[in-house]
Amino acid sequence: MRYVSTRGAAPVLGFADVLLAGLARDGGLYVPETVPTLSHDDIRDLRGRPYAEVATRVMLPFLGGEIAEDDFAGLVADAYEGFGHRAVTPLRQLDSDLWLLELFHGPTLAFKDVALQLLGRLFDHVLTKRGERVTIVGATSGDTGAAAIEACRDRASIDIVILHPKGRVSEVQRRQMTTVLSPNVHNVAVEGTFDDCQDLVKAMFNDAAFRDEMRLSAVNSINWARIMAQAAYYVYAAVQLGAPEREVAFAVPTGNFGNVYAGYLARQMGLPIAGFAIGTNENDILARFFGADDMSVRPVKPTLSPSMDIQVSSNFERLLFDLYDRDGRATAEAMTAFRETGRLGVGENRWRAAADLIKSTGIDDVGTLEVIAAEQAETGELLDPHSAIGVAAAREHRIAGVPTVALATAHPAKFPDAVQRACGIRPELPKRLADLLQREERATPLPNDLAAVQAFVRGAARAG
Repeated sequence: MRYVSTRGAAPVLGFADVLLAGLARDGGLYVPETVPTLSHDDIRDLRGRPYAEVATRVMLPFLGGEIAEDDFAGLVADAYEGFGHRAVTPLRQLDSDLWLLELFHGPTLAFKDVALQLLGRLFDHVLTKRGERVTIVGATSGDTGAAAIEACRDRASIDIVILHPKGRVSEVQRRQMTTVLSPNVHNVAVEGTFDDCQDLVKAMFNDAAFRDEMRLSAVNSINWARIMAQAAYYVYAAVQLGAPEREVAFAVPTGNFGNVYAGYLARQMGLPIAGFAIGTNENDILARFFGADDMSVRPVKPTLSPSMDIQVSSNFERLLFDLYDRDGRATAEAMTAFRETGRLGVGENRWRAAADLIKSTGIDDVGTLEVIAAEQAETGELLDPHSAIGVAAAREHRIAGVPTVALATAHPAKFPDAVQRACGIRPELPKRLADLLQREERATPLPNDLAAVQAFVRGAARAG
């Protein structure tokens, strides 16, 4: 298994090197040179198997033999052992053809745990065998940071520095990061937006000297292993609903496009997915692109769904690479123009190919609150603001005769104020997090300045 950059000018790497590299050296994202496939018999044989076994079988081809199968199966089983539901990602039925895939039963109550609990173990496994150490640097709009920190805390081979936009994540999201006091964990509150945080991380990776000095690595959804791990729950859900004999559709709340792209990958592997519906908040660049071929950057607006307060969706580049027939130079030129002008045009044929597969819905805060209230009244389900947007997209773009699975990406207790405002019920945190709001916090405020952040990372890595 070989991996190539979406921009075509970085070295071709194997799985372990892609895991540790994160971002390609030409600024692109790594994707498999050839996507492995699952036959209908392969998919059928997953029926009735536990989540960890399904996930192992889905992901194993991406490793290229670089991790022994038994070792990898053990890492996967260990990653999901501590989830709060035996099914790991259980399905709940909302009505006759609409299902909710609960992805929030991990330690930080968000879908990011599904990938990152495995990613931390993969890093440890590979680094220990190589006798190496890395500095993980990541940006978060809320959930990735907490999940990454939980996965990497106290690991001997890793220092981790997470940037979040100051004042733009929920209190629960912030505290899930800042109350982890492990010596290898460092939180930075950046004066700016998530896109600013993401740009700082990309700039550090694109500074080759700094990247090599600090042995930088990434756990954001730019890391291929994240995408690979998330593809597994699409397969797991589809098999439960009748795949491969029956097609399934998925609805995904999205900001950075990684979760959607994981489903797209599962479809490339042969999973019978009829289509996708994506939901965005008022930061609706993806909804505008898929709905009207309008990918133009606008100022980021703070919303009730902060994990989706994004205007530059990193993982969209992976889809763009396919739309440009996997032409790295053309993809690089398109991304450069997008950065320079704030607009991206792909042409009618490419846009149509994307829009035929992926439908879109944009919903504001008022609409989000209405969905939370309606679903609680009609189905008894409490949804967080992000999951509510996914359900709204599912209901708007259902395909006749095809079951739709809406992805519930966070526990409602991560956003209790919004949920209570919507339906009068304040969701409680699970017992293991009951004292979260009383724990000591540790974070460093920094300006939106590359030199200042790089200096902090240098000090943090040495301290770790």
